[in-house]
Amino acid sequence: MKTPTRRTDSEKVQVGAVGDGVKQYYDHNLEHTVVKLMTGDCFVAGDPRYMLVTILGSCISVCMRDPVAKVGGMNHILLPGNSSHKDVVKGDPEYCTRFGAFAMEELINGILKLGGQKDRLETKIFGGGNVIKNSAMIGSKNINFVKEYLKKEGLVIKSENVGGTIPRRIHYFPDTGKVMLRSLKRKDDLDIVEQEKKYEDKIVQKPKADDVELF
Repeated sequence: MKTPTRRTDSEKVQVGAVGDGVKQYYDHNLEHTVVKLMTGDCFVAGDPRYMLVTILGSCISVCMRDPVAKVGGMNHILLPGNSSHKDVVKGDPEYCTRFGAFAMEELINGILKLGGQKDRLETKIFGGGNVIKNSAMIGSKNINFVKEYLKKEGLVIKSENVGGTIPRRIHYFPDTGKVMLRSLKRKDDLDIVEQEKKYEDKIVQKPKADDVELF
């Protein structure tokens, strides 16, 4: 009999930490491979033993799957547009996916490559909170972008938990479409807000060229 293991504190902190790239570990209690998405990441899986996790402040995530082919994934969008950055980010997919249009294309195309069909896609959206106290209202802009994009693509939003002023942590199971969501109010949890702000300022001002269930 396997001895259950718990995530370490360091692993908990890593979830949602910006700029670090996708991280994975095996959760013996859930018997799932946990994929931790950071800002700008996108991950698509055709294996039922995956659970995708991220933390969202003003960022927004789209969870999408084909329930027949049982493939799906999630992205983590930092900013809604990309038009003013086209020349800078051309040829750099790692940078591009931080922006809405690129992140959505990667998610949809990734699912289709694994056998999904566009007319069967099930979509859920989370995040977009105006958690940073300024006039930019990035969270609202992210929500508007995603909803408009999905509408243009003819994709219906099955469920959503967006807006407000509190960060969220979400767990998504692409195989079943199940989502577990937690509102984050503790001081340690709120650190993601400051990380997002610093990261947003960094890539906008000086882009890199090399680079639902409550619980």
